[in-house]
Amino acid sequence: MCRSSAGQLVAILPLYLWRGRPLRVVRLVGHHVGDQLGPICRASDRHAVSEALAAALARFDADVFVGEHLPGDEEWGALLGAKVLKRDASPTLRVDGASWDDFLASCSSNLRSQIRVRERRLARKHDIRFRLTESRDELENDLDTLFALHRLRWDGEETTFAKYEAFHRDFAACALDRGWLRLWFLEIDDQPRAAWYGFRFAGVQSYYQAGRDPAWDRSSVGSVVLMHSIRDAFADGLSEYRFLRGDEPYKYRFATSDQGVETIGLARGLASRAALAAADMARRSRVLKEVISP
Repeated sequence: MCRSSAGQLVAILPLYLWRGRPLRVVRLVGHHVGDQLGPICRASDRHAVSEALAAALARFDADVFVGEHLPGDEEWGALLGAKVLKRDASPTLRVDGASWDDFLASCSSNLRSQIRVRERRLARKHDIRFRLTESRDELENDLDTLFALHRLRWDGEETTFAKYEAFHRDFAACALDRGWLRLWFLEIDDQPRAAWYGFRFAGVQSYYQAGRDPAWDRSSVGSVVLMHSIRDAFADGLSEYRFLRGDEPYKYRFATSDQGVETIGLARGLASRAALAAADMARRSRVLKEVISP
């Protein structure tokens, strides 16, 4: 924790020692599962917090600091004098009080037609409803359904999301208790055929993962539940809808901006600078390959 001279909490630095030998590597808590990480502070305090972060790394006696998925517009690399190792897309749709009708009017005629027609076509042939997980009594079964639909979508492939299933189950429970969880299902004739999993925090809705039954792909069930989650964000007057990391083309059909997220590396000492340079150029460093490899 970083405090002002008056004792006021001004920042939290979620750091931990990831590896102690042969180089001491410090990372941010949440890598691999978090899509945006970094110091938690006000924008006006970033310069002072960058100095506090440098001091914290010295206290860790860190050889290397790797900061993954830092917001691209916050310039932590420049503040710390660190090297940008990688940049990922992170598209965002600005809502800012606009209505769903305003959003539809801003879309191309083709996209607007798809948004309207797909749901209506389903509703003409089937009984459909969108259901939000709202209680602990529903949560366990709903998470079972989410992961089942996710694995169906990926034909049983072990995705990163599935690999960290236990983590997500724990975090989803915490998020539900705090009002952050958004877990939507598209149910067709009383059967869940698509799921949308994300979070709502500080006026921002974030789309983290999804799942769907491939047998219903011709009905675009994944797109239908996605559209509902966006409509939900407009209806509740949020400021942003974030698609998070990844440059999948469908995201840019809706996004209005992309600040990106950066992975930065800061080396302290000759040996660590050499290791970081090798990892950046050849991605072969035994110590850092796992950290910055795609």
